[in-house]
Amino acid sequence: MSHTLSRRFCAFGLLAAVLPQLHAERWKVQYLYENFKSEMVLQDLQFPSATRGIAIGEIVEGRSRKGVAVVTSDGGAHWNVVKLEEIPVSLFFLNDSLGWMVTEKGLWKTTEAGKDWQKLPKPPNQPWRVYFADENNGWAACTKKMSLATHDGGRKWEAIPAASTVPGAADRSAYSWIAFADKDYGLITGFNQPSMRWGGLFPTWLDPEDALSRRETPHLAYQLLTRDGGKTWKAGSASLLGQITRVRFGPKGGLGLIEYGDSFRVPSEVYHIDRLTGKSQTVFRDKRYAITDVWLTAEGTAYIAGIELSGQVRSVSPGKVKVFRSSDMATWTELDVDYRAIAQRAMIAGADEQNLWIATDNGMILKLSKTP
Repeated sequence: MSHTLSRRFCAFGLLAAVLPQLHAERWKVQYLYENFKSEMVLQDLQFPSATRGIAIGEIVEGRSRKGVAVVTSDGGAHWNVVKLEEIPVSLFFLNDSLGWMVTEKGLWKTTEAGKDWQKLPKPPNQPWRVYFADENNGWAACTKKMSLATHDGGRKWEAIPAASTVPGAADRSAYSWIAFADKDYGLITGFNQPSMRWGGLFPTWLDPEDALSRRETPHLAYQLLTRDGGKTWKAGSASLLGQITRVRFGPKGGLGLIEYGDSFRVPSEVYHIDRLTGKSQTVFRDKRYAITDVWLTAEGTAYIAGIELSGQVRSVSPGKVKVFRSSDMATWTELDVDYRAIAQRAMIAGADEQNLWIATDNGMILKLSKTP
């Protein structure tokens, strides 16, 4: 082989080695709360557009708790911390300006992408999460075995009668998640928690041996289903191990997440929901990873995020943030995540396939980006 051909093959070899790196993707840190005297605990993350996003949570210093929002209007290039008057719980945005925030004491509304909030009249029961189909019509998943509907943007609420028909004591029952696949098909999920053993009354960190000995027992899972855009709801319940914590819908059906207690053989289970048949099938389950959120893009790509387990008592042990992606919900590819991303929970939000973010419960926000 001539020296010229040899040099060409070497050049092609170097190019082949570099090209994958040029197209590699990585979750890069965009925001990091750094204060040795306090910690930021993020609860929810929303990106109603590619430029506007908001994460909510609290700053904890000793016994002091202060509600905060971390807001961006340029796709995460810059973030501003906004003080909140109450401790936030969850968010819902209809577009990049109009949104609602559930707090520990009620419900707030913004028309400025989270830069300013207006308190609404307190709902009849404490909500965990809200969902709006438009600026007037929405629903709330609440404690005490109650779900609510509003037709004026959240100022007045009325109970959904079917919600209270499921079995189980109201003081140990709640609805906690709302998801719509389209304008007609919607789902509200909830649970009934059976009476706890005496040892179960203590925090996990205070008695880790007791946490490991607590057997995962079946409890009632609730479901409210509508096929007419929330005009009518049908209630159902079933015995289930673990708790349904997420449901997301996309063009290829839905993704659900069940999280289990410390003593169960696996920490979590991701399943695919067939909307037409109502059946579900497990698509991800690994004892090494505690998945804490799922996401489906408009193109049908699935993302799951969680924590790599680092100890037996997984509910109190932080671990490395792990993210997996699948185009068929059968084969999952692990994505590179900044080494500093160590947390107990991770949340996903995105505006489209090219704009995806993750927030951790310890004050970090990352974006999926091409590596240079």
